[in-house]
Amino acid sequence: MATMISSGVDVVMFLKEQHEQIKAGFKEVLNSYGEPRQNAFFALRRLMAVHETAEEEIVHPAARKELPGGDTIVEARLEEENEAKRILSNLEKLDVDSVEFETQFTMLRTAVISHAEAEEHQEFEPLGGKLNQEQLTRMRKAVSFAESVAPTRPHAGIDSATANMLMGPFASMVDRARDWIAGKS
Repeated sequence: MATMISSGVDVVMFLKEQHEQIKAGFKEVLNSYGEPRQNAFFALRRLMAVHETAEEEIVHPAARKELPGGDTIVEARLEEENEAKRILSNLEKLDVDSVEFETQFTMLRTAVISHAEAEEHQEFEPLGGKLNQEQLTRMRKAVSFAESVAPTRPHAGIDSATANMLMGPFASMVDRARDWIAGKS
């Protein structure tokens, strides 16, 4: 599984493509065992962590500002994201071939797919209709940059642009060092 998809020109297409990659990552994890499953889980967890960080730093603030009821929409998505981060953190402690891992991972998959659909319909598409192409392209570039420096592991509680700016660089540095030590960088 590749770490990133980068073909989407604007932020809406880019993030929707990543949602498809995340869905494929769930299937890859569920259809493998042992070391291949561990590697697929690591790649999926990394993609989800950087993807959510970029949404928290770039997309959610734009949705709050530009969309009617933006605060309510974003708060609901942040609750879902924090729950997913907690589950991912718990899954890291489990044997990937255990029944407990598979049960929790399947529940996570259902929740993440529902979350992605809500984001697409309540945030991405409305922003795509409200902002001009230049703004959407700029946001896509900002998302790419945010992902390049984002933490690679889930950190519940770091769920806003401000929190990401304050804690994100430290979390990213620690995560990337852990990844390197584990031979996964």
